[in-house]
Formats: sequence, structure tokens, C-alpha cells
Amino acid sequence: MSAVVRQFSLSLPSELRFLSVARSFVEAVGQAYGWPSSVVHAVVLAAGEAVANIIRHAHRDIPAAHIQLQLQSNSDGVVLTLEDEGRPFDFAAVPYMNPRELRVGGRGVYLIRSLMDEVVCQPRSAGQPGNTLRMVKHFGPVPARAV
Repeated sequence: MSAVVRQFSLSLPSELRFLSVARSFVEAVGQAYGWPSSVVHAVVLAAGEAVANIIRHAHRDIPAAHIQLQLQSNSDGVVLTLEDEGRPFDFAAVPYMNPRELRVGGRGVYLIRSLMDEVVCQPRSAGQPGNTLRMVKHFGPVPARAV
């Protein structure tokens, strides 16, 4: 029996005043489909951090840019994909930080990595400017990866 996949999408202008719309969108879908509250909170927080980083950094010099959010939910978990129009960003190059380190800012990538089970960021397909950030949160234990 195949799992039912529910898919939702949202396009937002790259403006901080729409950050709450992105967070509310993810929260509403999670609550409507009965995700565990820990998953709802984790995905909402990760989505908020990712959208804020896109607006503040990737789209800093692109005021007319948009952010595309795609949310997939199935019996195993949630996949949140964000597409931006910014310069290529190497998520893997951001160093893992010591959570006890005292400094202002720079916690977004750390939070996303801590909250989500899988995180991959790569340039969008040829001919399209920007990046695709794919984040996965499982409802249960993280499945073992095939070797």
C-alpha cells in the first residue's frame, strides 16, 4: 500500500513582514493533519529561520524576489522545500558551531540543523537563479540510511 502524500505550496514576496505568514502556513498544515506537536514546533521554527535568512541574506539586494515554499506530508514525516532567487549558497560550508559560544546572530543554520533530520541546500536547476533548501522531519526515529 502506498502512502498518501499531501502537498501544499505558497509563494511569498521576500519581505520580513511576511515571515509570520510562512510560519502560520506551516503550522496550519501541521495542525490540520495531526502532526505530533514536537514536529509542528520544529518545522515551524526551522521554516522561520530559513525564510528569515533568505530575506536578510540571499535576497538582500533583490527587493522584487519571491520565496517558494513547498510542503509535503505523508505517514512518515514532512518535507519542506524552499526556493530562493539569491546567489548560490553553500550550506555545508557553514561551520558547525558550539551552542555555548556567545555571539550575536549566526544561529539560524545551527537551529535548522538541530531541528531537522535531513537538510540539503543546492543551486536550483540550470537556468534558474537561486537555491533549493530541502528539509526533512520524520515523525518517528530517523530511518537508517542504506550504505
